[in-house]
Amino acid sequence: MTEILRQARSILVSLRLTVVLLAVSIVLIFWATLDQVHLGVWAVQQKFFHSFFVFVRLGDLQVPVYPGGYLIGGLLLANLVCAHAYRFKAGWRKTGIWMAHIGLIMLLVGEIVSGLVQEDYQMRLDEGETKNYSESVRLNELAIVDETDPRFDDVVAIPESILADGTVLQVPRLPFRVVPREYYPNSTLQMRSQAPGAPPSIANQGLGPQIAVTPAEVTYRQDERNTPAAFVELVGPDGSLGVWVVSPLLGMPQRFQCAGRSFRMAMRAQRHYVPYSVTLEKFSHDIYPGTDIPKNFSSRVRLNPPEGGPGREILIYMNNPLRYAGLTYYQASYDGEHTTILQVVRNPSWLVPYIACGAIALGLVIQFLIHLAGFARRRPS
Repeated sequence: MTEILRQARSILVSLRLTVVLLAVSIVLIFWATLDQVHLGVWAVQQKFFHSFFVFVRLGDLQVPVYPGGYLIGGLLLANLVCAHAYRFKAGWRKTGIWMAHIGLIMLLVGEIVSGLVQEDYQMRLDEGETKNYSESVRLNELAIVDETDPRFDDVVAIPESILADGTVLQVPRLPFRVVPREYYPNSTLQMRSQAPGAPPSIANQGLGPQIAVTPAEVTYRQDERNTPAAFVELVGPDGSLGVWVVSPLLGMPQRFQCAGRSFRMAMRAQRHYVPYSVTLEKFSHDIYPGTDIPKNFSSRVRLNPPEGGPGREILIYMNNPLRYAGLTYYQASYDGEHTTILQVVRNPSWLVPYIACGAIALGLVIQFLIHLAGFARRRPS
């Protein structure tokens, strides 16, 4: 057992392991770059870099065929830490090397943390509009809203993943159970009058009997979005309330009554609420004279704090985001002359890469100066 541990330690501190891992990472980056044409940036990150293995479909099976970013990065981190523990000796002459390697360790750890905890949303605002939430560009939720009390809405949001798993839900705030019957990660919807050959729908309430739902191939392209659809049955204490079809493509919510209460139900983009709100005061879209080429676009917004008051105005433009309460608002895109689209990112480790690169640069400078001083002392006068 001792011999096995000694061999494992020798492998982990080996420079050969470092070279092999760097070569493997180069192949991974090259493969991911080629696959980005078909999958898009987000899907490539999930498949190649935010995973322990790269999986390839063989028939109905997903087979791991290559190490992913987490595995390569984890091994590089272990290799670097073990090399320091067993090979590098403490001393002022190695100060620069130690600092540079600490920066590399921070860079690896920061990337792993970012991949695990970073959240991305979008906030779409028309001029004069105020919102206290942003929406996911990839994830959806089933929102069931109790609108009985005119003073407020009581919202129950069910993640799309629960519908996909077919999990039956009994939420205490709802007087009925939610039973997923069918789920399609991507679909097209048509009026049944325009799809005469469509099979009968299992939906018998709301818009369901009038809609033909056709499953579609899941897309991973950056400029395309999946539009899921699901059939859900609502079961109250006195029996079924019917089967309903839900999809973001329906646009408008469907309303119904149960136990003397009024509800509306819709599938929508997953929302992330915050205790403050943002108002778009003015959106500016500048182009180069005589062309349609964008020169600059910016959003003048008012940040309304939770404690009330007049708030404060901020100008958001390229490379000048708004950072507030752990979120960063970037100017991402626009829709027309009066609508802005802000990218909203939560990344607790956003400062780590800057600190890590600073530590690496400072360490290299220090090591260079140490060697330069030693060379100057040895040089004959």
